[in-house]
Amino acid sequence: MREEIIISGFGGQGVMLIGKFIAYIAMKKDCRVTYMPSYGAEMRGGTANCAVIISSEEIASPLSSHPTTAIVMNKPSFEKFSPMIKKGGLLILNGSLIDKEPKRNDIKTVTVPANKLAEEAGSIRSANMVMLGAYLGVKELVPVEKACAQLKDVLPQRWHGLLEVNSKALTSGRDYVHDAGT
Repeated sequence: MREEIIISGFGGQGVMLIGKFIAYIAMKKDCRVTYMPSYGAEMRGGTANCAVIISSEEIASPLSSHPTTAIVMNKPSFEKFSPMIKKGGLLILNGSLIDKEPKRNDIKTVTVPANKLAEEAGSIRSANMVMLGAYLGVKELVPVEKACAQLKDVLPQRWHGLLEVNSKALTSGRDYVHDAGT
């Protein structure tokens, strides 16, 4: 088993948290994991990204030039990363901010109205958790209920007041892709 994931969006959209959370979930499943964030000036509103590799074998490099999955939160991330996805891979789009479809028919595309679902869950800032829930709903790395129970281990203490909102957001992302038949 080997899954290479790129998560990208504007700085402040929580893409690093998605990556850390996926890495944490995979480690709890006794998988081998790498997590490679891309920090810099992009943290101030430009495009930020991270790569997570999950494997049952040793991982030689934390870099992923052709991911099996891309979770993209904004248009610049879509433009940059959708062409890189391996044939047969998965692209999860934040349909609230991306109104384009890839020009590829060799990958599976799932479009999720993440901002709308996050707002319905209680905070637009939980759009990243909606996207993570969608990823878990498609890939079934762990049940969303298990991920919700692990939120307190991943979120900083100062965000523990938002555990319920983030749990609702995770669940709504999963439910959205299941209801869409994805």
